Amino acid sequence: MVSSPKGHAPGARGPVGSPEGSPAAAGARPRTGATSARAGLAYKPADRLYLWLLTRPEEPLLVAELNLARSVQGVSLRYADSWLQRGFPLSEDMPLIEEEFLPADKGTAVGAVDDARPDRWGERVIRFIDKPPRLSLLEYLYFAGDDRFGALGVSTSGEEYLPRRLGPLPTLEDADEIHTLIRKVQENEPVPAEQKRLISPGVTMGGARPKALLNISGDQWVIKFSDGEPTDTPLIEHASMTLAQKAEIRVAATLPVALTHGHAVAIKRFDRNRGLRLHCLSACVALRAAGERFGYPELAQLLRRRGVTEGDVYIGHMRELFRRMVFNILIDNTDDHEKNHAVLMTDAQRYELSPAYDVLPSGQALGYQQMRVGEQEADSTLANALSMCQMFALKKDDAVREVRAVTRVVDGWKDHFKACGVTAGDIDLYTEQIDRPFLRDQRNEVKGGRTR
Repeated sequence: MVSSPKGHAPGARGPVGSPEGSPAAAGARPRTGATSARAGLAYKPADRLYLWLLTRPEEPLLVAELNLARSVQGVSLRYADSWLQRGFPLSEDMPLIEEEFLPADKGTAVGAVDDARPDRWGERVIRFIDKPPRLSLLEYLYFAGDDRFGALGVSTSGEEYLPRRLGPLPTLEDADEIHTLIRKVQENEPVPAEQKRLISPGVTMGGARPKALLNISGDQWVIKFSDGEPTDTPLIEHASMTLAQKAEIRVAATLPVALTHGHAVAIKRFDRNRGLRLHCLSACVALRAAGERFGYPELAQLLRRRGVTEGDVYIGHMRELFRRMVFNILIDNTDDHEKNHAVLMTDAQRYELSPAYDVLPSGQALGYQQMRVGEQEADSTLANALSMCQMFALKKDDAVREVRAVTRVVDGWKDHFKACGVTAGDIDLYTEQIDRPFLRDQRNEVKGGRTR
């Protein structure tokens, strides 16, 4: 995912959960000598792998053993003794106690480990290119590789960090070649062995959209491609993200990439910061761990309880989340599910709302969001958004002002999309959803001062 938020950079003062600010505080420093050579050995299916923390990649720390939980077709966790002494709970549903934690749902990994698995596109790449001898969730966790979301790593050894490594990352100049390889995967055509490294299966959350990982000027960026949609979806995503930024919503930095045919969009990862990796939780994992339902008000309250209190950062993030919710409603982004929001964990185990990512019109005109909005559940109305504004640390009048500010930005969406290079044909197609009466009338009510 994408750029680190301004201000406090979680993990910049040392690994998350290290009270003394030293990686050695959470456990003994492992041997890392023969990592690359050892990782190249053929993978043999086993019912146990090992979880490591990589906030400082050069000094990995053993966290836990991961076990295949056959009864629920998932993955369980048991903390290592060294982690129990000096570590921190990876998520609220896994306190630092000496027991095995089982996943709550079938086919998942327990707690924060579920965010370390590849997304649907990554799973497809693993099945087609890597062809593991077994396809349990343990295999998906391992074959996701060393560039997965967040700061967790999966190793075949508990003595030293031995992940699956893919070699040097491709660069922007490889974008067209990656696009060609992705089409080969989609059409079940063989991919040459020397080109397999160009497609990273575990780079991010983000659903089934084809993607890979790039090195751009020393930073990691995710590059996303179109998946056969009738519109130039990557360019639409860039336009939508930069439009959201105008509404005072922090977003992952985006870069449109011209291809021989159409565009891709590159997105700077926000879970990386000056060589450090940041421990992150999707809203799915964070809310489930807290025993909360998937909703914007619930996420705001989680930020109230676990957010950064210094400088009232958590209040700013709660209000920003409100603006994000309103923007998603008005731009017709109804794919705003709980995996499309995340929090970053600071080294004091506090939560910061991550920059927005995967923000673009869904083109479905559903009339409801994927997460709860307010008293009328997921209904895509501004009245519903305002119904629980106090949960976002906003009084009613302040919330109405926020709605008006976001509405003014969305009113200019056509000009902004055009300035970003979106074609007139694509703008016409999205007009059918974004400017349909259901949403246009709500914007007009705001402009007419009738929103209360």
